[in-house]
This record gives sequence, structure tokens and C-alpha cells, in this order.
Amino acid sequence: MIKIQTLNKIAKCGLDNFDAKYEVSDTVENPDGIILRSFKMHDMTVGDNLKAVARAGAGTNNIPVEEYAKKGIVVFNTPGANANAVKELALAGLFLASRKITNAIDWTKTLKGNGDAVGSMVEKGKSAFAGPEIKGKTLGVIGLGAIGVLVANAAEALGMKVIGYDPFLSVEAAWSIDSRIKKSDDINKVFAVSDYVTLHLPLNDNTRGMVNADLLENANDGIRILNFARGELVDDSALIPALESGKVAAYVTDFPSDAVIGVENVVAIPHLGASTPESEDNCAQMAGAQLVDYLENGNIKNSVNYPNCQMPRTGNQRITVAHLNQQSMLTNISSIISNHGINIENMLNKSKKDYAYTILDITGDIPDSIVEEISKIDGVLKVRVLK
Repeated sequence: MIKIQTLNKIAKCGLDNFDAKYEVSDTVENPDGIILRSFKMHDMTVGDNLKAVARAGAGTNNIPVEEYAKKGIVVFNTPGANANAVKELALAGLFLASRKITNAIDWTKTLKGNGDAVGSMVEKGKSAFAGPEIKGKTLGVIGLGAIGVLVANAAEALGMKVIGYDPFLSVEAAWSIDSRIKKSDDINKVFAVSDYVTLHLPLNDNTRGMVNADLLENANDGIRILNFARGELVDDSALIPALESGKVAAYVTDFPSDAVIGVENVVAIPHLGASTPESEDNCAQMAGAQLVDYLENGNIKNSVNYPNCQMPRTGNQRITVAHLNQQSMLTNISSIISNHGINIENMLNKSKKDYAYTILDITGDIPDSIVEEISKIDGVLKVRVLK
């Protein structure tokens, strides 16, 4: 029985990936795999049996990704599964940043009880909430992944001028971007010419606090900033003075902090980006499918700590090895297999920074000792035999 632990409520369509040979619950002990959403795993102790963790969502800040990589535990996410949901909220953010809609709604509620005078009060007070249209304005899209591309294309269709910035633009994303969207290799230039900027990039050591005092100082006066990625991308201590001076006209964020809540011209949304039934289903289904394919076939797709590595089965058994990305590893592994007189039908090796992954399809029987022998190679982190 293959054990799967759920650390959050997971949509049924995701759990349907696990057939009768799986035991799935939130109480299983020493699981082979874990599927979760936002549960924080940093203080969680995991057993040696754990092989993979699947996050039903894009962000993996709640998972000790590097620590698990060192143990040969593959961490998956589901890029693109919630992209449309976030795109739609980001588009709503464009209008919220422009038209002071939330302030106007709050003010209108104060008119309750004025009877027939409400109409005239509305006409008299509405000028306080005037704001610009987005058509013809320039939008800078920082990060052109699955979400950023959708936002960029939709904004262009709404009549905006769009400039994209992504130093790590993938081939797939490049093909998906509308040809009328301009690209820039300088984030400072994007902020300098944009009326609006929307953030769609991961949080890491290189991006934390990237929207800082220096970037804002050289930004276009009255710029409106949307953050539907991660709150820590923006330095609140730099943002708030920029809002107070009018340098930043509005800040719409799906990741409110104590510092920005209640600040004038801030629209704080309680992390609703992926909060749609469609998004939750898509993420759960993708996470479950990726976990099953890894546990049963050793294939890796959409891992954040190991390389994508997928190969159709050609032998009657398969050996998978998670290891450090270092010289002579393949030679050492294949020598052990050869010494047992075993034929390698097919092999695939991929690397991602410090870590690598090897799949070997084997014809014939694999002795029990081979796992122990390969495991003793310096730099090998986890070995599995799949029948």
C-alpha cells in the first residue's frame, strides 16, 4: 500500500488520482507522498520513507525545498493551474487602482438613512472618487510566466500599451505573448514609463524587496502598483512614504501586511487570487497526477528542486536515482549495474543546479543488493526500484 498524507483539504478531483493501491488520509504515518496547499512544513518532521511532496498551487514558500532536495525528496508545484483565476483578479485590480471603487462603496454605505436625499448626495459626493480609464495607458508586467502572459495579453486586448520584463523568459512563454507587447531587459525603465505595474514573479533571495526606494524614486510619477505574486516582493518601508507623497498613486495587493492595511490609497485583498472552485480543482488534479506519475513511474514534471525528467518505460523494471550534480556519477551507477550482468535498455539524466536525477530502464531481475550498492556512491541521495 502506497501512503499519501493530506495536510490540507484537497479537492476530490485531485484525490481521484489515487486508486485502490493507495491509502490517503490526513493521519497516515510515514507517508510515501504528501499533498498540500498552504500548510507550513518548515517545523514538520518527516520520515525517511517520504519520496515526494506535491503543492496544489504555485508558491512553495511553505515547504523547506532545499532541505528536502538534500534528502532526495522531490517537491512539485502546479504552475499555470491557477493562472486564469489570478489573471482575472489582477484585471479587477487594474480598475480598483484607477477608479477608487472600494472607497466609493464604503462612502456610499454612510448615506444609509438619508431617504430621498441619497440621490442628490451621491451626485454631490461622487467627484471625490474620480479616476482615470486604463485604455491607452501603459502597463508594465514584471514576470512573464503563466500568469504574467495572460495578464499582458488581456491588458493589450483592453487597449493598454504593455511592456513585459522577465530576464528568464521561457520559450513557451515567448510563443504565448501577443506580438504587439514590447519587451524590456531593464526593470527600472519599465517602472519609469509605466502608468501601472503588475508583479507576477516568484519570491526568492533575488526578488525579495525588489520594489524598493531606489526603484520607486525613478518610477513614473503617480504610478499604480499591483501585487498578486507575494507581499515580500515590495518593501513596505519604501512603499508607504511613496504613497504619502503621491509618487505611487495606488497599491493593490493580494498579500496585505499589517503595515499597509488602512494606509490611504491601498486596496488590500485577503489572498483571493486562486480562490475559485475552478482553480482549486485544477491545482489539486495536477498535483495528484504529478505525484502518482513520480511514485509509480519515477517521472518528474514541474519540480522546484529537481529537474524535469520524463521517459517512457522500455524495460520490465526501472531504477531512479536522485543525486548531486557531480562528475562520474553516471559511470559509477552504470558500473554497478553492469557488474551484476544487467542490461540497461534506456537511460535519461537531467540536472538542475546542484541536483540531478537519473532514470534507468532495466531488462531482467534486479537484486535487492543493488539499491544498497548505489546508495553508497558518494553524492547519491535516494534510490528506488520500480516494477
